[in-house]
Amino acid sequence: MSKAIHSKSITYGILRALGIILGIFILIWFLWEIQSVLAYIGIAAVVSLIGRPVVLLLRDKLRFNNTLAVIITLVFLFLIIIGAFLMIIPVITEQSENFDQIQWEEVQANVEILNDQISDYFGIERINILERLQKTPYYQDFNMDLIPQFVNGFFGTLGSFAIGLFSILFIAFFLLKDSRLLLEGVLVFSKKGSEGQFLRAFTKIKQLLSRYFIGLVFQVLILFVLYSIILLIVGIENALIIAFFCALLNLVPYLGPAIGYLLMSAFVISDNLGSDFSAVILPQLIIVFIGYGIVQTIDNFLNQPLIFGKSVKSHPLEIFIVILIAGIVFGILGLVLAVPTYTAIKVISKEFLSEYKIVKKLTHNL
Repeated sequence: MSKAIHSKSITYGILRALGIILGIFILIWFLWEIQSVLAYIGIAAVVSLIGRPVVLLLRDKLRFNNTLAVIITLVFLFLIIIGAFLMIIPVITEQSENFDQIQWEEVQANVEILNDQISDYFGIERINILERLQKTPYYQDFNMDLIPQFVNGFFGTLGSFAIGLFSILFIAFFLLKDSRLLLEGVLVFSKKGSEGQFLRAFTKIKQLLSRYFIGLVFQVLILFVLYSIILLIVGIENALIIAFFCALLNLVPYLGPAIGYLLMSAFVISDNLGSDFSAVILPQLIIVFIGYGIVQTIDNFLNQPLIFGKSVKSHPLEIFIVILIAGIVFGILGLVLAVPTYTAIKVISKEFLSEYKIVKKLTHNL
């Protein structure tokens, strides 16, 4: 009898384990299928964190109705996003029209002239850039038919973006209107008796991340102004658009600023093809190099300590190590999400694992 019971319990345990594994796979598949919805919710949460101080200002200080304060805040954010795209889209359209009018023989000749000038100026062996480029697999596999496909794909993505933007604003409206909506969703995962800890952790995370994302917005604005000044000094066409892109790239720690500098330098060279290298191109590259270095110094020693140190209350070295690890493990997405994720983990650890020394050390100033 005992053997039969024992075998039944083993069978039940195996079936239960298989059921759990199957449930996990189904959950992962389901989350993968709705990843766009999860992304909308995540972005809407960030938008609500950025808009939260504005709503509080309008509602508590200026005595606006809560719903009206939320609507005004979202309209303000929406106008900023639309304004940025209205500034970018005409430039993209203009560049696509100019693409058809490019005299490739003239461009090739200018590149050869630039190549000769660089080789003569630095006294190095001449490298045939175009010949090297033609030998790369990217050039050999390139199909001109991909250009219209890319344009069609771009406008298709633009349509998807419009749907996504509406979804994000719709979700953000209710997150801002009912501040307990997201909290109640989080409390579903809490155990009975631990609601207070969840509430404290959620409130603290919301405060810290709200300050962090607002700090990032100001960081982008400051960099946009400074980059614009550099590019306007050297007389680059569409300087404001390039500065805006470079400022956004700065949101990707360490990698973004490097790509931004290469982008600026590439536009300096492309805008001056055919000009004398030593008299025109090199001085402008030096101005961009010095200006970009000054801006990055200001950002690294003034902007980022204020954003990371004051908003998320973490030491710069601590943040650097976290970003480095996240970048190695998760790539570019890890670089972007490292700081907010680490901040949330710190707050949760302080509430639920405060008895450990390492947690006390890392969260003593929270």
